[in-house]
Amino acid sequence: MSEIILTDANFEAEVIKSDVPVFVDFWAPWCGPCQMMGPVVEQLSQEFAGKAKVGKLNVDENNLIAGKYRVMSIPTFLVFKGGEVVDQMIGGVPKERLAEMLKKHTS
Repeated sequence: MSEIILTDANFEAEVIKSDVPVFVDFWAPWCGPCQMMGPVVEQLSQEFAGKAKVGKLNVDENNLIAGKYRVMSIPTFLVFKGGEVVDQMIGGVPKERLAEMLKKHTS
């Protein structure tokens, strides 16, 4: 697994202070669509290695960050650049749409 496991404790260091764009998957173990998107997120982490970070944040275990970014539905995918949210997508979506969203912020 090459995604970064994000937590309330490491979020600032890994995401906010990152010098490359960061794709964050907000998920939970009980969420069917989240489980379905897991392999897609892993593929993105491999495809964008060196260009962006890809991380997963379990909303059940890290509700401070989920609350701060008003994550109400999961899966929610946010792209951070320069410490700010620059893009988002919610729900199970085709890999191509997520790749396009991330590509906009890495080129």
